[in-house]
Amino acid sequence: MAHIIVVGNEKGGSGKSTTSMHVATALVRMGHKVGAVDLDLRQRSFGRYIENRTAYLRKSGQDLPVPEYRLLPDIAPEDVPEGENLQDLRLSGAVSDLAARMDFVMIDCPGSHTRLSQLAHSMADTLVTPLNDSFVDFDLLAHVDGETNKVLGPSVYSEMVWSARQMRIRAGVAPIDWIVVRNRLGSQHMHNKRKVGEALQNLSRRIGFRVAPGFSERVIFRELFPRGLTLLDLKDIGVGGLNLSSIAARQEVRDLIKALNLPGVTVSF
Repeated sequence: MAHIIVVGNEKGGSGKSTTSMHVATALVRMGHKVGAVDLDLRQRSFGRYIENRTAYLRKSGQDLPVPEYRLLPDIAPEDVPEGENLQDLRLSGAVSDLAARMDFVMIDCPGSHTRLSQLAHSMADTLVTPLNDSFVDFDLLAHVDGETNKVLGPSVYSEMVWSARQMRIRAGVAPIDWIVVRNRLGSQHMHNKRKVGEALQNLSRRIGFRVAPGFSERVIFRELFPRGLTLLDLKDIGVGGLNLSSIAARQEVRDLIKALNLPGVTVSF
């Protein structure tokens, strides 16, 4: 069965879809079979990213690897067995179909608490939580004292991850490998960056996650979306002489893939 990677938190604008697309595309480019599911049924940023890629390749004649995008199947209410939940069956059906054929299944969750997101977290072998590097986003993981920055207790999201972990333990499956990814790390505000970093390291030991560097704030990430491209595709489409920002961003993708420590993955780009 496929290794399931869930990208989630309960706050929008943290780079979940950008992270999902770059990780999924990197894995496909390295020869792995990757399925993709987008649980943000309203915005579908991850799904739109893959659809944009497919459309661009069809128009341009380029041949680039693409994750296999899977919509949640439609199930008529009358076909739902008594005691079962419609949304649960839709997600289980999509993931089961992909997991039987893929090496990895990437699930991108919405920036809010939904039943689908909760179920997806319980399926995760690897959970990636992108976080903007600020105490505004840190509040997603834990509540802190405004004067001392001392952690007062876990947030509702951390409690949800804990619940998902307990479900896996009861089911006798391997525990979730939880990685918190620090996105939009800037070169300025070094004091705040250090304080956030210290708080994350302290919290990681208390509730059990690893911390990894993510993507800096770069215009190129937004520019690539309409064509469904990633930083790893630029040379293939004839973009030569990459500037220092693009080279640094490509290294960020490489470092993230290494930090995830996915089974059977050797970084080769």
